[in-house]
Amino acid sequence: MESKAKLLGHPIHQMLVPVPFGLLATAAILDVIYLWGGSITMATVAYYMIIAGIVGGFVAAPFGTIDWIAIPRGTRAKSVGLLHGLGNVFVLVLFGISALLRYNGYTASLRHAPGMVPLAFSFAGFILAGVTGWLGGELVDRLGVGVDDGAHLDAPSSLSGSSARRLTAATGPSGGGTRGTVKDP
Repeated sequence: MESKAKLLGHPIHQMLVPVPFGLLATAAILDVIYLWGGSITMATVAYYMIIAGIVGGFVAAPFGTIDWIAIPRGTRAKSVGLLHGLGNVFVLVLFGISALLRYNGYTASLRHAPGMVPLAFSFAGFILAGVTGWLGGELVDRLGVGVDDGAHLDAPSSLSGSSARRLTAATGPSGGGTRGTVKDP
């Protein structure tokens, strides 16, 4: 099932999700470093990464919602997509709570030393993001959501303007066989 929200031939949601995922995961890693005796700088950078990750999540979410709405009702993909989306809302909430608990108001040093409670929210968000990331992978890799309907190993570049369905099915998924062109349906 092709994505309904594309940019230059690729699904926008799939292009954007690495940003919040990477920022939030890095924040959790910096929190671990901070706990193992790292400087307050690690916790401060983690705080700002959480803020940026939440913003990135809000940017990516509408495009995922557009694709989810297009999934046919009663399919496994629809229910997996719902779990993926709602789970990611909870990821943003958990990291948001962590950020709020870390924020100590404006100070000249801009230090955001977290206690154990905000760290727990951050780590819970990190674990849940791993689960929702797996669900997103299930949607794309197993259920084909957001994949071009004519995708195959010899498909032309999405920038070429040619449909991936132009090569015949005779090439097959392994790329072997006779090549030819057919008209788009």
